[in-house]
Amino acid sequence: MRKAKVIGIGSYLPEKIVSNDELAQTIDTSDEWITQRSGIRQRHVAAEGELTSDLGTHAARRALDSAGVSLTDIDMVIVATTTPDLTFPATAALIQKKLGIHHGAAFDVQAVCSGFVYGMSVASAMIESGQAQCVLMIGAETMTRLLDWSDRTTAVLFGDGAGAVVLQACTVENADASHVMGSYLRSDGAYSDILYVDGGASSTGTTGHLRMQGREVYRHAVGNISDAILSLLESSGHSVDDIDWFVPHQANERIINGVAKKIGLPPEKTVISVDQHANTSSASIPLALDLAVRDGRIKSGDLVMLEAMGGGLSWGANLLRW
Repeated sequence: MRKAKVIGIGSYLPEKIVSNDELAQTIDTSDEWITQRSGIRQRHVAAEGELTSDLGTHAARRALDSAGVSLTDIDMVIVATTTPDLTFPATAALIQKKLGIHHGAAFDVQAVCSGFVYGMSVASAMIESGQAQCVLMIGAETMTRLLDWSDRTTAVLFGDGAGAVVLQACTVENADASHVMGSYLRSDGAYSDILYVDGGASSTGTTGHLRMQGREVYRHAVGNISDAILSLLESSGHSVDDIDWFVPHQANERIINGVAKKIGLPPEKTVISVDQHANTSSASIPLALDLAVRDGRIKSGDLVMLEAMGGGLSWGANLLRW
């Protein structure tokens, strides 16, 4: 069967790091309050003039180096982002320009924190259908530019960053071969008012600020994400016990642990990096994935589960044989 497999990965975080203690100097909060509720200890913040496309370009170059492919091999660039440089063109087109790619297709996917999971599904489908041979899939965000810094319930939770993978077509003869095994995507717009940005081109003509009902988001997150994981495992003929590594969207350590506990996954199989970079929306999964690959935890042949939930509400999961 023609399938997609990950052949390279890379990530990038802005140089500026802001600790919880530093935030507490300007916001009514404390390191203890933030850490207990989210597990976050610091976040990276893009420099003035540093754009989402800049972060994505850095991560993309590292992923291309990791994959050992040239720019001419890439025939599609997909960027998951909710913080584009411009209303249009797509941030993917801007990254395509910065990389010096003049062929193929480039477009954005917008599913907020679920963007990377959605993008992986789209990239895999493009390869499986023969519309692409080698796809550069990027999650990149400058979430700090959507924050209302007077709202301590949201301002402490987010950061900036980017991660990328290169997916290439392959022929799979058995389930143990490296490939993207499947995806599960869902959305329910009835809950769009519990996590959103109160601005937009056709509504206010402004960028707006991020607004969230934290308790409601948590309540939906654990159940929805658990259902997505179990549904994807069932459709692929696997069980929770088969998972070698769980790489969740790094939104909140309590949500991550809640999902793992609900599905019966041992905590030692979970990759957690939210303490280092906070919630970077669509960038958080590839950031955590790259970390676990670089430090040797994730190895060839491992069964890896990715998951996320974000505004929409949107949620989903990808299952990969690494």
